[in-house]
Amino acid sequence: MSRAVIDTLVTGYVRDALTLAALIGLMVYQQPLLSTVCLIVGPASLWLVQKILARVRQVMQQEMAGLTEIIKVVQETSIGVRVIKAFGLERIMSSRMEKAVRQVEHRANKMIRLEAATTPIMDTLVGLAIGGVVLMSTVTIFGHSAGTPGQLISFVTAFLMAYEPAKRLSKMAVSLEANMYGVRLMFDLLDAPPTMVEVTDPVDIGTGAASIRMQDVEFAYATGGPVLSGITLDFPKGRTTALVGPSGGGKSTILNLLLRLYDPTLGSVSINGHDIKGASYASLRKAIAFVGQDTFLFSQTILQNLRLARPDATDAEILEAAKMANADEFIQKLPQSYDTQIGENGVFLSGGQRQRLAIARAVLRKAPILLLDEATSALDSHSEKLVRGALERLTKGVTTVVVAHRLSTILKADQICYLEAGQVVERGTLAELLSANGKFKALYDSQFAGT
Repeated sequence: MSRAVIDTLVTGYVRDALTLAALIGLMVYQQPLLSTVCLIVGPASLWLVQKILARVRQVMQQEMAGLTEIIKVVQETSIGVRVIKAFGLERIMSSRMEKAVRQVEHRANKMIRLEAATTPIMDTLVGLAIGGVVLMSTVTIFGHSAGTPGQLISFVTAFLMAYEPAKRLSKMAVSLEANMYGVRLMFDLLDAPPTMVEVTDPVDIGTGAASIRMQDVEFAYATGGPVLSGITLDFPKGRTTALVGPSGGGKSTILNLLLRLYDPTLGSVSINGHDIKGASYASLRKAIAFVGQDTFLFSQTILQNLRLARPDATDAEILEAAKMANADEFIQKLPQSYDTQIGENGVFLSGGQRQRLAIARAVLRKAPILLLDEATSALDSHSEKLVRGALERLTKGVTTVVVAHRLSTILKADQICYLEAGQVVERGTLAELLSANGKFKALYDSQFAGT
């Protein structure tokens, strides 16, 4: 859209504006009195064009919403094709798409009508102006003559020549307004202030072994109530801390705060004694590796996906990381081995294979802090066993924070914290929590009953 605006301005708007200005100057020079009468139509035409432009803005806003709906339906259809097929939703999705396309078509026709409306408006106003000129040229007004025939002919010729650029300018004004709506949206996005900013003089938190502390942390999302309420937690250096408890307790929010995707409403999060608000983004990101339950892979080769964790890694280091993650075996069986294209978000791989690649990526990162968010939640028992073995090797000597619902993945954790309603209800080793006979014990018994 920005290209369309520039093309319209450069190729037409400037040329026609200069032409119109020159012809108006000639009209005033030849017939000042008649020019004054003709130019009375100017304010009227500008007022009508402004009315059209206001309507154009409304229509373009609606058209953008319609295009967004089309894109949304296409995305949902492609991503959720299995659900659509399983529940026979083809007709519903087709109806949604048809409705969205019809709406966009209807608004596009509105835009065409609005652009076309400038022509009859200008024709009518110019016709009235010509009639006034012809009438005034036959009489003497306030003792002033209408001028010589040559002056009158020059004036009328200039006036008629000015009509075409004036008409094109009114059409271009509508076209510019339509394209400018998208340009404004783009610049509104570019000019939006970042919600998270790096301080002027950031601190490098280093790449050695790291200890983490959350001190009196409170946090609430903008659209809801408090998620964390006065949490104080220590994550010992080189040890594994597991966060368990019911959904909505604040476990994933703690990981988001450690990644500094958000800042706490109150309190502080520090690494090696440095508040991460004052840490440089580069050093913070370098110090943390992350494996989530929703594994994201790029539409590239396996080798390229793994190397994203550390661009300067050698092929030998990548191979070693894949072996540690129990991924090398299945990679070697692929048609092009590490050079195999895995499709959008690893669509050509199974869930367990994608998860092991995510772990290999974290291994290659060689970060002193590892965050695991339900890293085995979507895996079958065989894949979970392989992934769990890879995680045990990965977490040795690394400050690890694990969010898990499956307690089988955190039985060897050095510290377990049971969170509920944004607070740490219980904390201790596995043996301590089991002997306390509290909420963790009840959760443990529900998962391991009969084993």
